Order: sequence, then structure tokens, then C-alpha cells
Amino acid sequence: MALLTATDVRHYFGGLCALAGFNLALEEGELMGLIGPNGAGKTTVFNLITGVYRASSGSIRFKDTELVGKTPHQITALRIGRTFQNIRLFRDLSVLDNVRIAHYARARYTPIEALLHLGRYRGEERRIVDDSRRLLSIFKLERLAGETAKNLPYGMQRRLEIARALAIGPELLLLDEPAAGMNPNEIDQLMDFIQWIRREFRLTILLIEHQMKLVMGICERIQVLDFGETLIEGPPEAIRSDPRVLEAYLGEAPVA
Repeated sequence: MALLTATDVRHYFGGLCALAGFNLALEEGELMGLIGPNGAGKTTVFNLITGVYRASSGSIRFKDTELVGKTPHQITALRIGRTFQNIRLFRDLSVLDNVRIAHYARARYTPIEALLHLGRYRGEERRIVDDSRRLLSIFKLERLAGETAKNLPYGMQRRLEIARALAIGPELLLLDEPAAGMNPNEIDQLMDFIQWIRREFRLTILLIEHQMKLVMGICERIQVLDFGETLIEGPPEAIRSDPRVLEAYLGEAPVA
């Protein structure tokens, strides 16, 4: 059974159809790409999965749980993490605190225990700090733990956002254009890193990206959207030369 399924999902903004009959079956452990021109509906899919938007119709299921109608924090608690196309950090908090905050989705103490600083609260706080520092070390950010997040260079802010997403202990990770703003050398490093975190954290990953080198290089399967509809789905080699994909990106049918 698929880890994540979407069945005939439609979404409207007023009279505009942003997504028309979207279907998806993402298998556990898979690394899948979702691509298409700007405005194709890719980020809308992520926002529907994570409860930012509520689908106008259709079903989105994670394992046996229906996601449509659930709030973002309820979906996070199901162990679905994400990053954003435009980096969304707690800009005025420290690097360490950005990761610590995500850990509280799994904190194992009650409000009373926190208020009175009882034993379980103190133990959990130590664990959260230790786990946060471990993630920062993995992402080579530990020496910047006390730095304010907004002061980090762009590439490091990207890494911090991924570290924060992993802090919730996700089974499913949604990456929205993680290579945006990166140079070719950084993209090569990111490709290796995404594959590494997938293995290390045993993740299923759904990826939105415009950098075709990254998508074709690491995704096992790719789904192409255009104007809210699926054009084609298949392995990278089938997507690379499909005339419908070329037309969607170039705006005209390729010359024979």
C-alpha cells in the first residue's frame, strides 16, 4: 500500500482551477519529483498535503489517515515535514532555537510538568537540545548554533530549514525547490546530501524542483504538471524526451 495517495484532488481559488483531478501514489522509501512550469500547481499540491489549504474536493491519505480537513499541526504530528519555496525560518531566533522549536511537536511532557519544571520536563529539554545539536552537526551548522537565523548566508539558511524539517522525525519529507539560488557546485553537493538523508533517516521524499540536473539525477519517478493537470508520469528517461514536457516548458511543440 502506498504511503501517500491523492485521489481526484481538485482545488479552486475563487473561479480559478489551480488543480484539476490530481492523482498520486507515493510508495514508502521512494524519491519522487514533481515538476512543471511556474503556475502548474506544484506548490498547491504541497499546501494541500500539509493542510495550508483544504482541497475543494477529493481525498489525500497518509497511510490510513485522511488529511483533508486536518490542520497543519495535526498533519505535522503524523510525521510529515516540509520546506518552503521561499525560506521560512524564525528569522530573529537563533539557529539552535529554530531546530528546538520543531522538536516540541514530539515533546513528551504535560503543560503542568513544564510549568513546574518537574523531572520529565527537564529530561525532555535536555534530549531536545542534544538532538537539535546533533542535527546541526550533521548539517555543519553546530558552530553557528547561537547565531541569529537571519544572519546566515542563503545556502546555510536552506540547510537550516531542512534540519528543522527533520527535527519532527518525519516519515515523509516534502522539499519545495531546495536548490533555488544555488550554484552548480552547491547543486551537486545537495544531490548527494538528499540521497544521504534519505538513507540515514529512512525517508520517503517528494521533491519540487526546477533544476533538471537535480531532478533527473536523483528521482526514481517524476510527475509533470501543467495548468493543474498531470501531463505524464514515469522514470526520468521517459520524461526527458517527451514532446508534451518540452512543449509545456518551451511553449511550443518541438520541431521534428
